[in-house]
Amino acid sequence: MKLFRFLLLLLPFSALAQVPTARPNQLARPATVAPAPALSLQQAIAEALQHNYGILLSRQDVQIAENNVTRGNAGQLPNINGNLTRTFNRNNITSTIGDNAPRVINGGTSNLLNSNVTLGWTLFDGFGMFVAYDRLKTLRQQQQQITRATVEETVENVANAYYDVVRQAGKITSLEEALKVGQARIDLTQAQVDVGVSAKVEVLTARVDYNADRSLFLQQQQALTAAKITLNNLLGRSSRFDFEPGDSLTVTRNLREDVITASIKANNPRLAQARLGTDVATYDRKLVTASRFPQIGLVTGYGLTRNINNAQFINLPTGPVLTTSINNVRGLNYGITASMPIFNGFNTRRQEQNARVVEEQSKLSLAQTDLQLDADAATAFAQYQNFIQLLELEETNIQLARQNVGIALERYRLGLLTPLALREAQRNQLAAETRLLDIRYSAKQAEIALQRLSGGLVQAP
Repeated sequence: MKLFRFLLLLLPFSALAQVPTARPNQLARPATVAPAPALSLQQAIAEALQHNYGILLSRQDVQIAENNVTRGNAGQLPNINGNLTRTFNRNNITSTIGDNAPRVINGGTSNLLNSNVTLGWTLFDGFGMFVAYDRLKTLRQQQQQITRATVEETVENVANAYYDVVRQAGKITSLEEALKVGQARIDLTQAQVDVGVSAKVEVLTARVDYNADRSLFLQQQQALTAAKITLNNLLGRSSRFDFEPGDSLTVTRNLREDVITASIKANNPRLAQARLGTDVATYDRKLVTASRFPQIGLVTGYGLTRNINNAQFINLPTGPVLTTSINNVRGLNYGITASMPIFNGFNTRRQEQNARVVEEQSKLSLAQTDLQLDADAATAFAQYQNFIQLLELEETNIQLARQNVGIALERYRLGLLTPLALREAQRNQLAAETRLLDIRYSAKQAEIALQRLSGGLVQAP
């Protein structure tokens, strides 16, 4: 037995790996399949900004808010209307003039044309029109902040989905390395069986372990496919589009909590939206107050009226005579209108009370948003710090796990280690690889969340 083991030690490791017959590479992509194009994070974000449906819909809301900011919508411009009326009449007429006998006309006709252009212009409404214009501009700014928040949240989701693809692809790589170690174990065990220093059951056990890793590999391929589908959906493109991530999963390790907190107060779009909400509520209250003042307006117009009547009687000395009359009236009219609210069932007072309540609600909502953002930032930063510590620990641990597998495989080749111990070292390495990828991904998620909270993912327009 010692002689067989001595002869086994004389064989180079590469020769042992070549003992079995040629086998197909189950991990390689078929030659007929073209490699998937590379996709960087910046490219993914650029595609999302152009094609993500949530962003596109929110931008349409901004366009509507832009269109609403006009002085005419605020009531500062006059209203001009053109009117035209044309009526025709056919009547049976009985007319008695003085002591004369009644005159009867069957089918008497007439037609009336009435056309005019009118102008109405509010000159004073308690300054409500100016308040309304400022309110429209504030609503536009508020919608811009809503859209910016939508963009930042979408970019956060895209970045998380992209790095999830990177993470799942990294697990694929780890499983490929585990399969290589498992295949080397099969080759070494088979070589030992061939020279009579191991039993065939050890080869079967090695193959069972290899197949278990192969099963994990196939499951991980499905997880990678699902991650790619999620990212493609966020990018607004076909879920079947294949790609390879071009960026690695790296974590920024020098974020400062005080800088992030200051950035949240200055740049967070949700906080800015809440502040603008208080301004809108104030404008609404002022609009109700303006309704208490008199409304003064200018009205003017130019009109043309023409009436043709073919059944008109006139009284001549010789008696009533049937004739046709044509009347044309042209002229300009103008004037001032004024109205003063006196009593409307206390509705104005009720509206003012409700407007003050809404204004107070908006201030409470602002305080709630501010407090919630502080809590979100504190939670994300605590997670970030914890994951950074775990990341440093796992980065050290993975080096030890890889060295341990290398040593274990060499000792197994020398016959100094049992298959169970080699398998345990292999499992430890795979678990360490998985933990490292998961913790790195979680740390990156916390980093991205902090950047989004501080308004750093998207520049303000």
